[in-house]
Amino acid sequence: MVVDWSHENEVVPRNGRVMIDDPLPPNGFFPVSLNVVGRRCVVIGPPDDREATEKVQALREVDADVVWIEDPAALRDEDVIDAFFVISTPQDAELSARLRSLADVHRFMLCTIDQPRFGFVAMQAIVKAGPVRVGISTGGVAPRVGKHLKTALERVLDGKFVRFIDCLAQQKRRNRARIADGATRRSAMIAAADGFEVDMRVVYPEWFEQAWQCAGPGVDPRRATR
Repeated sequence: MVVDWSHENEVVPRNGRVMIDDPLPPNGFFPVSLNVVGRRCVVIGPPDDREATEKVQALREVDADVVWIEDPAALRDEDVIDAFFVISTPQDAELSARLRSLADVHRFMLCTIDQPRFGFVAMQAIVKAGPVRVGISTGGVAPRVGKHLKTALERVLDGKFVRFIDCLAQQKRRNRARIADGATRRSAMIAAADGFEVDMRVVYPEWFEQAWQCAGPGVDPRRATR
């Protein structure tokens, strides 16, 4: 999860200038992980909405106090004003603007799926492999790219990887019981993971490859794609 607490959709770049109504911070979002155990988290979206269903399930997996508003039209202000985190999935600008106003007043975190102009939390794509969690975010710029990264990592971090992590966990437990010195334990775990590498390949669209080649060394390829 990444959070941008900028007020009223104002983005302040490093040069100090304010850009109004730009939903995408020029320097990206700040990545964090939230402890939501026992905290009130509200998901707004119908039961046939895959996004809503996935978010409810994900929040329940980490022991959040989940409230699911399945009928967005029935949403009351009281449903969200004491929330810690609110996720809204309908592509409804009026609803999203209302939630943003409430979030600014009552200071709950807000994610409006695919409507970054209203929310200030961008959900990460999460790769799960045993106890390992890898969060992927493109800052709302390219969700499809994030999905491809997630799929690629899921292929790489397979059952063999999970078993490897499990073996490391067992070694760590044994070392804690057998080795008194903390520095020695750390060295032992570093040695155990020595040789582990991840090898991934990236393939770009043809239009970008052409622009990249035309730009030449030292030239910003973005200028060639305009």
